[in-house]
Amino acid sequence: QVHLVESGGGLVQAGDSLRLSCAASGRTISGYTMGWFRQAPGKEREFVAAVTWRGSTTYYADSVKGRFTVSRDKGQNTLFLQMNNLKHEDTAVYYCAATPVEYGAHRYEYNHWGQGTQVTVSS
Repeated sequence: QVHLVESGGGLVQAGDSLRLSCAASGRTISGYTMGWFRQAPGKEREFVAAVTWRGSTTYYADSVKGRFTVSRDKGQNTLFLQMNNLKHEDTAVYYCAATPVEYGAHRYEYNHWGQGTQVTVSS
């Protein structure tokens, strides 16, 4: 069983930055693509960004391209999301997740999830 724990959320103002972390433990995540999703009140959970295991290739939702950067530290089993120039519409609960699908970008492809961390951006 893979256990994922997010941290780093908080309340910030528009234009500020935040860095989210996700610590993985339990069964090895070697070979897994790691990603971030978010869910705003009343909306479906949506893909934000992910990084593959094999080539460390990153890919992003159009809404965050150029503002967010996803990375992973394989040695520490940790995933990061650097969020810059935050906007009010980025307000959501952010979830860390893992999938064996190399370029997974759909919620149903991910089979391990963290509990989420709240990010609130005031306008």
